[in-house]
Amino acid sequence: MEALKLDATSLQEIRQTFQLTGSKSESNRMLLLQAFHPEIKLSNVSNADDTQLLHKALSSQEDVVDIHHAGTAMRFLTTYFAFKEDSEVVLTGSQRMQQRPIGILVKALRQLGAEIEHLANDGFPPLKITGKKPTKNEVNIDAGTSSQFVSSILLSSSYFTNGLRLNLEGTITSQPYLQMTLDLMKQIGYSIQMNESQIEIHPPKQVSVQEIAIESDWSSASYFYSLLALASEGEIELKNFRKHSLQGDAAIVSYFEELGVYTTFKDSNTIKLTKKNTEVSTLELDLNNTPDVAQTLCVTCLGLGINAYFTGLHTLKIKETDRLVALQNELEKFGAIVEITDSTLRMISPKQLSQNKTIATYNDHRMAMAFAPLAQKVALHIEDPMVVTKSFPDFWEQLSFLKT
Repeated sequence: MEALKLDATSLQEIRQTFQLTGSKSESNRMLLLQAFHPEIKLSNVSNADDTQLLHKALSSQEDVVDIHHAGTAMRFLTTYFAFKEDSEVVLTGSQRMQQRPIGILVKALRQLGAEIEHLANDGFPPLKITGKKPTKNEVNIDAGTSSQFVSSILLSSSYFTNGLRLNLEGTITSQPYLQMTLDLMKQIGYSIQMNESQIEIHPPKQVSVQEIAIESDWSSASYFYSLLALASEGEIELKNFRKHSLQGDAAIVSYFEELGVYTTFKDSNTIKLTKKNTEVSTLELDLNNTPDVAQTLCVTCLGLGINAYFTGLHTLKIKETDRLVALQNELEKFGAIVEITDSTLRMISPKQLSQNKTIATYNDHRMAMAFAPLAQKVALHIEDPMVVTKSFPDFWEQLSFLKT
């Protein structure tokens, strides 16, 4: 598809209400739990490609399951298929997916009795998984690389009828995502005890019939916060967001206050965003718990002429692309000076932005969406714009006014 031209530099203000799809993170976790407990009924499930691929894979009868770019699906399904007795499946994905490490999870599952073979490179997909009953119920796992490895085992813990103990090694990364998993499981009746280095979990004997409404996605909301931060003036309302959210990315409420966007929680789960001037010269944040909003914050700072120093970004190197390198490449097109390490990004924003640059998206939905609000400051082009369907299929429809 041709690059999408965005030019909203003539836009004076934004006053709109938006309804976003359900959280991809919550949806994916609840679909796994629903596979074990069909008594659960779900509403406001994410319409993201990743979620649809996971949903389809859970009921697949095929010998090969291809989850394309869906990293969460790869990790969650690895455990699901590992202990699904009398099944055999090859779990694979895109070329980039085959470069994303999964050896830590496979090593842990083998401790529990799983039979998993790497078909290409050791430690990476594709995987040949022969489903069998677990032989042990205690496992040691590195929790410092990705919380999804831990969540994957927890979400399939119904296979362990007598309970399961996870011994966590290292400092837990993306802690709010792990806490989301635990809170959703507690909500439907799992018994969980946790301390800094151990989780013990017992599945419920029976789950009551219930409907669970998925909260809208705070990661997706970040683009609308950025939109208002970069606008001349305005007000935005977002539907179906809760003051006490399970999603770690709700931290954007405090992040964006430093960038001049303030949040008011109204009745009926609606939030109102209002804009004020900011005097911040440098934004410094530890994003260890919220890495998915790093790109949005970088671009917002760029557009506002604010310098940035972000730490806790080590997981960005193993996402859809190496997001640290991608950010450096694209931010520098506008005149920023960017320095990166394996876990940090430092940016000095230019006094004047370069015009009419084309943003490479690297098969990464968040690169496309993070740079879109910048069109209020400079005309730009977005390569492969439909990459957004991975998490937000109607993104361009909701932000069609950026094309004016």
